Amino acid sequence: MVAAKKLYLASSNPGKLKEFAAIAGGGAKDAAIALELLPGFSELSAYPEDAPTFAENAAGKAIHASTITDEAVCADDSGLVVPALGGEPGVRSARYAGPGASGADNVVKLLNALRGKSGAERDGYFVCALAVARKGRVLAVVTNRVDGQLLEAPRGSGGFGYDPIFFFAKLGKTFAEISGEEKNAYSHRGKAFRRLLEVLPGML
Repeated sequence: MVAAKKLYLASSNPGKLKEFAAIAGGGAKDAAIALELLPGFSELSAYPEDAPTFAENAAGKAIHASTITDEAVCADDSGLVVPALGGEPGVRSARYAGPGASGADNVVKLLNALRGKSGAERDGYFVCALAVARKGRVLAVVTNRVDGQLLEAPRGSGGFGYDPIFFFAKLGKTFAEISGEEKNAYSHRGKAFRRLLEVLPGML
């Protein structure tokens, strides 16, 4: 039996490791990959994430983190895009309402920006970009998205960030109202990570 290839996540958060492992689902596709948190990541200087695209930020983070290990490292960048707002919040999704803003603060700012808009003007989509690098060289970058509509008020108590106002028509619920299993199946992060697992084994 061929030993699984190691893939470090550029994170020190066990919850993120658990999330990605759940997305992988324990199926045949991910059997060749062993996911682990990157040792020493918490001591690494923060990457500025000031690139104009999700893919560039993910690639930059992966390259930055790959300097402390010889193994492959995966980093992600994700956020919400609203075309009617010129693509905002975009790569600034986590800090849309300013440095240190909470998820609730960001939601309030977005709802204010969308005030008076209706129909297609409230369309939006979540984007996730995943990049894998080793020893300062990018091996792969994948992106995926999930489309929805922004409600006028939050619904649901689950999820985080913009989930309470992101309505997913296929399930008739916001991302804050669906189960973890449903979110892994349909989310931008789930779709991107499953795609990465399809292409990555031959590159490691």
